[in-house]
Amino acid sequence: MMTPYSIPPLLTLCCLLGFAGLTVFRGRRTKVNTLFLLICILGSFLYADIFIVFNVKSPETALRISRIDHFFIIYLFPLYIHFFHTYLKISNRKWIVRLAYAYAFILMWFTPTSLYIESMEKHFFGFFAKGGKLYPFFGMAGLFVTIYALVILYQAIQNESSSIHKNRLKYILAGFGVTGLMNGLNVFPILGYSVYPPGNLSFIPFIIFAVGIYKHDLLDMGILIKKSLIYSLLTALLTGLYAFIITVASKVFGDFNFSESIYFPIFFFFLIAFVFGPLKTSVQDFVDQIFYKGKYDYQKTIKNVSQMIVSVLDLDEIVKRLTETVADTIRVNNCTLFLCNPTGLGFVNFSARGKDNYPRHSKTVDKKTALINFMEKQRHPIIKKNLLQRVTDTEIQDVLAGMEQLHAEIALPMIFKEQLKGFIILGEKLSGDLFSPEDLDLLETLSSQSALAIENARSYQHIEDLNRNLEKKVAQRTRALKETLIEKERTQEMLIRSESLAALGQLVAGVAHELNNPLASVTSLIQTAIEDLEQWDKEIPPDENLIDDLKFADGELARAKSIVASLLGLSRQTQTYSETVDLNLVIQDALRVLYNQSKHHNIDFVENYVPNLPDVQGNFANLGQVAVNIIKNAIQAIADEKGTIILTTRYDKDTGQVFFSCKDTGPGIPELLRQDIFKPFFTTKDVGFGTGLGLYICHEIIEKHGGTLTLESATEQGAQFEVRLPALHPPFT
Repeated sequence: MMTPYSIPPLLTLCCLLGFAGLTVFRGRRTKVNTLFLLICILGSFLYADIFIVFNVKSPETALRISRIDHFFIIYLFPLYIHFFHTYLKISNRKWIVRLAYAYAFILMWFTPTSLYIESMEKHFFGFFAKGGKLYPFFGMAGLFVTIYALVILYQAIQNESSSIHKNRLKYILAGFGVTGLMNGLNVFPILGYSVYPPGNLSFIPFIIFAVGIYKHDLLDMGILIKKSLIYSLLTALLTGLYAFIITVASKVFGDFNFSESIYFPIFFFFLIAFVFGPLKTSVQDFVDQIFYKGKYDYQKTIKNVSQMIVSVLDLDEIVKRLTETVADTIRVNNCTLFLCNPTGLGFVNFSARGKDNYPRHSKTVDKKTALINFMEKQRHPIIKKNLLQRVTDTEIQDVLAGMEQLHAEIALPMIFKEQLKGFIILGEKLSGDLFSPEDLDLLETLSSQSALAIENARSYQHIEDLNRNLEKKVAQRTRALKETLIEKERTQEMLIRSESLAALGQLVAGVAHELNNPLASVTSLIQTAIEDLEQWDKEIPPDENLIDDLKFADGELARAKSIVASLLGLSRQTQTYSETVDLNLVIQDALRVLYNQSKHHNIDFVENYVPNLPDVQGNFANLGQVAVNIIKNAIQAIADEKGTIILTTRYDKDTGQVFFSCKDTGPGIPELLRQDIFKPFFTTKDVGFGTGLGLYICHEIIEKHGGTLTLESATEQGAQFEVRLPALHPPFT
């Protein structure tokens, strides 16, 4: 009869047989799975041996069974090393594996003898083998293998950067690695100590290992258990427990007609309400805690996304909310949304959340890459773990390379009207868990809804752009019409001015011709008078002042003729300037001409002339006309009041220009009139006292000399005109 001590090895045996069956029927034909299957088979031999030995009556039968089993079990420790080397991809220590197989092969020949297993001893839990003289060699090998496996697993966990792979290694360490340690402790009863074999309790770490298989797909069997299936199994288990209780109650209370009693429905109600209901909820919460940490509400997430689609039409806001929803709901370390760029030749990142939070539009994926082509063909989530099972395919290798560049565990295509409009890249889960079927269902729903939302937002944005462009075009046309009207007014003004100037030119030309004749006659008479006076009787010479005055009058007449000539030049828009002119002399000469006008006014002239002022190239008479007009305007501005006129010349070596400024203390020129003072026929004087041509002519003369005439802003009252002319050469020092 089976004793309670036989239950732990039986449970461990069932776990090993279950792993073996799972590997055969669901596992891929890989080297890792093959080694795992062999370990499960040999482990099954070991625990079948222990289970049988615990329950047989004859020590001879128990000894024979153990010796036969150990003929094969001896290969467990080289298989153990071989499995971990293959799983961890350790390729530089093959000599350890070969040495372990050779060591096991030598010990194998001693397993049927008393040198390996000497006899069977009876313990409180049953028969158990007593080691012979060579058994410590097996024990030492098992101890070395266990410690070595734990060390390389710990190092692999420390060096692993991927949360998913790190979690898988932790489950293997806690499940498969600890199992080896527990079996190594079986040495105590073998050495004769009456201690229950710790290895019999290996079903406990095997349960942890089974959780890892279903939760993290440790051996890449593609098994991810659904939450609904677990709940269904729990419900069935609780139903069976309920039926068992009812059956036991019927047996216990068989002599009572309990079902027909009034207490039966009351008992049934309290049993369901206060026992099975809370028990089911508690068990489900426990399962969620183990299998589904940080679970999410599927329906609530879908509802929130649907509301966003209806309420939000801004593309930036949609992609931002979508990445936040996916990252917060699925809890991944990286979520990036790529959308098709306007050219249609690739995809650009529009929003990112997590560790790969690179700037917007900084990452581009070409449309011709293997990953994009694969998504267009598959039209469902691309899972990196599943692709690794087909890594021998060249196309899959290219797809995996593209996912590696984007740090993607899942690529989620966004299909709209049979076209790939974008995709979402998801990294690893923060918990290190694999993506469950519930995750994939949610992600597919989110991708289809978000594709619709993004296309709606783009259509709305396109309409908004059309409206803005239409408004912009209307504004441009309105602005162009206004500019045309302004240009029309400017052209009309220029036409009127041209006609006025033409009339002025004709008038000036006629007046100049009329003036030339009397000027020539008077000049001739004065020159004749000067010659006669110079030939006067030397004994009674004429007054010298008279001759000087006549010569000055002759010079002034010559200047008048030059002014008339300049007026003719202005009217013809042609003039030749070839004199070297000292601007200081021009100003002094202008003051002499204006002496008769200024002597009747209470005006002080302040003359600040720079000595050795460089000459300018131009016409003395024309520049004198400019100086006379500017100084004359200053005299008229002061009028009968006491005032000051400051005349200044200087040289600016930085610009190579000669400056002449005239500043008065009169009332100044109002701001509104400053832009019109150089226009022809513009005057502020009363009718009959000004033509409005003085400053205009001065401006034209200075421009012909290559200079500028400006009205400067006076710091105090009055006006300040400034003339700038290019100098011929620097001043002598």
